[in-house]
Amino acid sequence: MPRSPIDLENLDEKQLMELRLCDLPLKIENTWLGELVEQLYRELESRALAFRPPCYLGDEWFSPEGVPAIALPFYLAHPRLIQIERRLIGEAEGESRDEAMRLLRHECGHALVHAFNLTKRASWREVFGHPRKPFSDYYRYQPYSRSYVRNLKDFYAQSHPEEDFAETFAVWLNPDINWRELYAGWPALRKLEYIEELVPAIGKKTVSVAKSEFFWHISTLKKKLDSHYRAKRKLYIEHEADFFDADLKQLFPAPQGKSKIAAARFLAGQTSDLERTVSRWTGEKKVLINNLLARLKKRCQVLKLEVNARGTDAALVEFTAYLTSLVSNHRYTNRYKPGK
Repeated sequence: MPRSPIDLENLDEKQLMELRLCDLPLKIENTWLGELVEQLYRELESRALAFRPPCYLGDEWFSPEGVPAIALPFYLAHPRLIQIERRLIGEAEGESRDEAMRLLRHECGHALVHAFNLTKRASWREVFGHPRKPFSDYYRYQPYSRSYVRNLKDFYAQSHPEEDFAETFAVWLNPDINWRELYAGWPALRKLEYIEELVPAIGKKTVSVAKSEFFWHISTLKKKLDSHYRAKRKLYIEHEADFFDADLKQLFPAPQGKSKIAAARFLAGQTSDLERTVSRWTGEKKVLINNLLARLKKRCQVLKLEVNARGTDAALVEFTAYLTSLVSNHRYTNRYKPGK
């Protein structure tokens, strides 16, 4: 007897989380994701590229190493799964059309590299660097560098030569960007011009991809949704809004007496000194320290933490030491706290 179709919209969440990824009734065709893929193909056509990378559902955004194809994260294929991703991870990467197209163009850049072995070209390496540089989730970026384009967040082009190419390709392909005008006078302009010069050599070429090369296709993933998110949350735990809450409550316990100052207000008045001091002794850029401080101040505000007006000096010493430890850990391990 055939099983009843799975109703993702109304299924009890406990039952939903027990489903295997391969059992989720999801597809790209005839959905908003299919519309995005068609838009990508139109953009490629408008740029005189015959290349059409096949797209499929995987567990995240990626283009498999050596395979000219693109995987889109499964959760984007259904509104219920987008909500779960956002709730458990803090965001659903690519849930807006603009962000999804930025990511799709980026992954298309990787697929183009895989299709035509672009990294083997001496000219490619001269412009973007050597592709054998190790990939890493940790990289130090220059926020104001004009040697790289800006497409995805976190200055992602600076993480690796192949990411640099993918980001540059995404900007070059975007029909809403006049890249010659936007990047005029930037060293990054030479990278965009390189892609413009490359197209005539590969524009009419196509490639075929066997479905057996669609690695980590959702139809092959046997893990349960619950197991998937347990593992993913371990990777993203430091990005959760309440990650620092327990520490902040220790730093700013409920003060005695009537003379109190909101902790967020107290830190706001110390921001410049904290940035200068911590930057001096850790070597970290002030802009990065400022971003972390903004996050900590916001949590203090949400938690309604306060400081005894007569104990601000001691509170400042404690907080400065805490902030310095976070920045130092992140600078050398890419984590705010040592892993357990």
